[in-house]
Order: sequence, then C-alpha cells, then structure tokens
Amino acid sequence: MTSRAAGQSLQEDGRMRCWWCGEDPLYRHYHDTEWGVPVVSEQRLFEKLALEGFQAGLSWITILRKRDAFRRAFAAFDPERVARFGARDVRRLLADTGIVRHRGKIEAVIHNARRYAELVDERGSLAEFLWGFAPAAASARRSRAGIPTSTVGSAALSKALKQRGWKFVGPTTMYALFQAMGLVNDHLTSCFRHAEVAALPRPR
Repeated sequence: MTSRAAGQSLQEDGRMRCWWCGEDPLYRHYHDTEWGVPVVSEQRLFEKLALEGFQAGLSWITILRKRDAFRRAFAAFDPERVARFGARDVRRLLADTGIVRHRGKIEAVIHNARRYAELVDERGSLAEFLWGFAPAAASARRSRAGIPTSTVGSAALSKALKQRGWKFVGPTTMYALFQAMGLVNDHLTSCFRHAEVAALPRPR
C-alpha cells in the first residue's frame, strides 16, 4: 500500500518506508542502511559533496547506480589525491562511460578538492565545518509535504562554501547533503528507519 501524498510506502516485507526509495533493491538498501545515518568521515563527506554536484539535473538513483564507477574514477574520493588531478585526468574522466561525463562538474570536483585543504587548515576538518551548520532541534516529518528542499541552515552552508570558492554547492544541494549525511533526520515518522536513525549518536 502506497500513499504518495503522505510519502508512505508499505512494502511486501511489511515495513513502512519513505516513498522515494520505491521498490528498486539498490535504492531500498541505500534508504535502509545509509540515508540519514550521521557521518563524520572526511572521505565520505567529500564524496557526498562531489556526488551531489553530479546529481544536479539528474535523479539520485542515477548517481547511486554509478557510485562504484565514480569511486574508481576519482581515487575513492580521497580529496588529497583528487586535488592533484590535472588535464590528463580530466581527459580520462571525460572518456569514462561509467560516470557522468560533464566537464564542468568534473572540474568542479577537482577544484573543490583543492579548496578542501584550505578549509581544513582554517577549521580543522570538513566534518567539523559541515556539522557546525546542523540544526539543534531534531526534525520530525510526518508527511512528504513537510519536507523542505532547502533551509536557512543549508543556505548558510552554501554561502559559506561559495565564499571559500567551492562550486556546485547551492542551498538545495546542501540540504540533500544534510539529509543523506544525517545532519537532519528526514525519514518520515511513519518510516521504520526514523526511530532507528533518531537513536544514533550525533557529533557534538
């Protein structure tokens, strides 16, 4: 039973899930095990920033299906290694059919990797910087209509990154990062993952 308006989806395993993961096994696994779990890993946070940029104009499932190829192409999203990419790497990436071959987005990831070192010098870590924009109050979304596409916090993060020279980091993109990396818990309260994610420890 699915209620698209409410954003609820009762699936064949008897669990209520957020509507957006549908019945695709890969998408469901991502919803059930990753989305909304608080993340402090520098590499995973940088990866998500990069992949959210690639998602612009596309669906997340498109990027998720290509994530392993992206990881191979971008040195597992190690920002220090990506920062050393040059013109030869850009040509290699533009020829890689496993990823999204968009020159602007590819060059933005390399550019942002170079800005990463500057941010770490300034703030200690990417995790410390990003989590500084997490809202203090826990979210409790009861319906699909109650989930925003951006917030004051995501707009502030976008502005702060842009001031530091980062690219493809708009407020909507940053809110998607908030949701995926656990800065907010946007699983619907009817979704079985909401309570599980709410019980996880968050960085102080």
